[in-house]
Amino acid sequence: MPPKVPTFAEQLAAARSSAVHLEMRDSYSVAMEIEAFAAWRDGFRHDPSDRASWWRPWLTLIEDTVARGVEVRRVRIVSEPVSEYIRFEHAGTFTNVAAGEQIRWLPRRQASDIALPGNDFWLFDDRLVRFNHFTGEGESAGPSFSDDPAVARLCSAAFASAWERAVPHEKYSV
Repeated sequence: MPPKVPTFAEQLAAARSSAVHLEMRDSYSVAMEIEAFAAWRDGFRHDPSDRASWWRPWLTLIEDTVARGVEVRRVRIVSEPVSEYIRFEHAGTFTNVAAGEQIRWLPRRQASDIALPGNDFWLFDDRLVRFNHFTGEGESAGPSFSDDPAVARLCSAAFASAWERAVPHEKYSV
């Protein structure tokens, strides 16, 4: 019987010091965001003062992880002018920040000389990589995993370079 593939929540729970995420697509079409994206297109915006209306399990997971002392950081590499989807993401990112996640935005033109992996990824404790695969339409095609030290070093170096150049969320406007 093949080994059980850990869920994202299990991987995050196992992190001891860091969990970093690099996103490189200008659009995603994952099922859990379709309704929220449509509502945003129709003019809905979260009220930052009404935390109960936008707090969700993902944010609790991040908050709990940060409370354990794990640094959670994300860089989004984006084309400019940004896509409609990126404007949607940017509008809701304050919720991630409220949960304790540090988020930065890197214009794609400033990433041209960074060696980047071919897929978005999470890197846990600089040793375990969870690649997120997507179809051409932006739908999830499932994850893959690597504990190869060379792959982890590539992802760590790519993230560090992107993080250094990226603009903190509160200073990036779309």
